[in-house]
Amino acid sequence: MIELGEIQKLIIKRFTSVGAFLNEEVEEDEDVLLPKAQIPEGAKVGDSIEVFIYNDSKDRIISTTRRPKITLGQLAHLMVVDTTKIGVFLDWGLERDLFLPFAETVGSLEKGKNYLVGMYIDKSHRLCATMKIRDMLQTDSPYSENDITKGTIYSINRDIGAFVAVDDKYEGLIPKKELLGVYEVGEVVEVRVSRVLEDGKLDLTLRDRSYIQMDTDGKTILEKLEENKGILKLNDKSSPEQIRRELSMSKSGFKRAVGGLLKDGKIEFIKDGIKLKR
Repeated sequence: MIELGEIQKLIIKRFTSVGAFLNEEVEEDEDVLLPKAQIPEGAKVGDSIEVFIYNDSKDRIISTTRRPKITLGQLAHLMVVDTTKIGVFLDWGLERDLFLPFAETVGSLEKGKNYLVGMYIDKSHRLCATMKIRDMLQTDSPYSENDITKGTIYSINRDIGAFVAVDDKYEGLIPKKELLGVYEVGEVVEVRVSRVLEDGKLDLTLRDRSYIQMDTDGKTILEKLEENKGILKLNDKSSPEQIRRELSMSKSGFKRAVGGLLKDGKIEFIKDGIKLKR
């Protein structure tokens, strides 16, 4: 059976002025055209050839010897090449761009940027892209607690957190409380696995383990002090929101880091804040 959206080995059945027509040994479908320019030199009837099956500009089934950047059911980072009133077009390595309907987008997309998408067959039997990839992700990752890896943010819910495709393959979540700073859909982030749930999904954090993060947060505080002429109007009585706004870290992380800096003699307390010791 000729499978739309997949790479297959088919047999050359006949040649015409427009190209070669291909099918399987046991023909169950109409033959599919391989355009003349795509036919390998010296090819003859009966030869087996590996092709990708897709839709041409008139939505007819056609084949190509070119390799697309994505196939049916897979995920890939594709670049936006054009936007229209009905959707977005992506570069997937073939002459005709891949269509991403607006109903399948997440957030606002920018021309020239790459986004993680999957590919599916729509109701009109055409190949399309989607950013709604949750059902395409697996929950059988090889990761354990405290493992470090990378992932792509594919959706953000401000009440829940950022949903991440770990290794662009496994389902993960950075909970809201761990989502420090400003992030956007399509961004690739380094994460640590904080917990593996019973269903195989991963809870993630953008932060290193406490003793490592304390050093990182301490450097952030020192840099901020340098920017503010050695004084920072933050202390243990400051609100979590104020600390997050100023330093993109949690209040507990701030308190740990300040404790370490005090112990090392790098800062001192002043009224309503801290001061860099020269």
